[in-house]
This record gives sequence, C-alpha cells and structure tokens, in this order.
Amino acid sequence: MSLLKAEALLGRTAGRMEGSFLVAEWSDPGSTPGYIAPPHRHLRDDEIWYVLEGTLRFRLGDDEVEAEAGAAVVGPAGMPHTFWNPSRSPARYLVVMSPGTVRLIEEVHSMPDRSGERLRELFERHGCEYLPDLWAERG
Repeated sequence: MSLLKAEALLGRTAGRMEGSFLVAEWSDPGSTPGYIAPPHRHLRDDEIWYVLEGTLRFRLGDDEVEAEAGAAVVGPAGMPHTFWNPSRSPARYLVVMSPGTVRLIEEVHSMPDRSGERLRELFERHGCEYLPDLWAERG
C-alpha cells in the first residue's frame, strides 16, 4: 500500500462527474456588487454552501440568510435562490452540488453570448429555471 497526498481543493472541483455529487471551493473578492449567481431554481437537485471565510448572503424563496464562516446553507430542489458577498472583504466557500449543476456552471462560463434568452435555454437544458427578474432590486 502506498500513501498518497491529497491536494488542496483551492478553486478545484472534487468528485466524479458520473457520481451523485461534487464539492468545489470557490471565492469572491468582495469588490464586485451584485449576485454571484443569477436568481434561479434547480428542479431536481439540492445545493449546499459552507462558508470557510468571510460572509455570504443568500436569498432562498422569501427568506434572506446571512452566513458567516462556519455556517452552512441548503438550497433545496425547487427553491428559487441566489447568493452574494455583502461586504468588501473576500469570502471563501465550499459548494456541494450535482454533476448537472457543475456542467451548467461550466457552460455558463464558456458562453460568449450570455443574453437572457440564451441563459434561459441553457438553464432549461440542465433542469433549472433562470429567474433574472425575481429579485431585480439586488442584482
């Protein structure tokens, strides 16, 4: 038996795309106003965030939740949600999500045309609903 050293997650995604979930460590510098992800809902998949450093704020349906380091937030399937960094300080967090959610995020970031109609189509293909006007006052 050999001893392997696990690599730091740091901006990577850990898990298998053919598995049931993946974990990613992401960060937000805290200098950009607006949502980190547009308002949306996953029709079949839950999503979980765990804040490692800083603060994130979430909108889950009609509720707004502030999560500081050490807090976890669950976005259940079917629940409209979004999140943002409410401060000018960096935030670091883990996201536990389905492989389908990872594919959606990868496609969004590789899209040259992020018009509302193109995003709506992409979200639908991934079993999600794009809801850009749901909480327009924040974005």
